[in-house]
Amino acid sequence: MRARDNVADANDLQKHPSGDTVAVATTMLSMLADPTRLRLLAALAGGEQDVSALTTATGSARPAVSQHLGKLRLAGLVTVRRAGRRQIYAVSGPHVARLVGEVLRAAARHG
Repeated sequence: MRARDNVADANDLQKHPSGDTVAVATTMLSMLADPTRLRLLAALAGGEQDVSALTTATGSARPAVSQHLGKLRLAGLVTVRRAGRRQIYAVSGPHVARLVGEVLRAAARHG
């Protein structure tokens, strides 16, 4: 038996997603529906950043950036680590960066 035989591919997930998978996907997509959160994820897709850099990158107020980052963290879209007194944020994986990139590319083609 090959290792691939036990892994569901993208087509299997699209045909038969479980209720839990759909619920999590809906939450993740709803996080992308906010302009500030989408800008934060786009900035983080380029690499780790702290809150100050993200505030500058998005043009949003620091408290708003912190609040949005908290929501993104709870949704599993970003991770955080401490570096001294700073908190450094990153997308939770390459799948998140790809999702954000695809959404932005689709929007650019559509608009």
